[in-house]
Amino acid sequence: MWTLTLLGGARVAVVAAQWRDAFGVVTRGRVQLELRDGEPGPVLGRGAGFWLRGTGVRALRNPGRRTARVRIVTPKAKTVTCRSAHPVRPLSNDGGPT
Repeated sequence: MWTLTLLGGARVAVVAAQWRDAFGVVTRGRVQLELRDGEPGPVLGRGAGFWLRGTGVRALRNPGRRTARVRIVTPKAKTVTCRSAHPVRPLSNDGGPT
């Protein structure tokens, strides 16, 4: 999982190799999808989720003046999202707790 931060008026190109199978969620501000032909697409607000694969979107743009953020989740993400509430004890050579 990673975060894309767009300052007011900023634009970032969507590179297919980087966005393959990615799912985005707007967590702050608004983000406008720029279509393949350069036409403006829909503006997504906080809490909106979107896929980019196969949509023809070529860029993401912040149409506002305030910073926008998008959390990007990919199937190959290596971020640990949960932790055990209990301490983990190492095992001895026989498989039991030390």
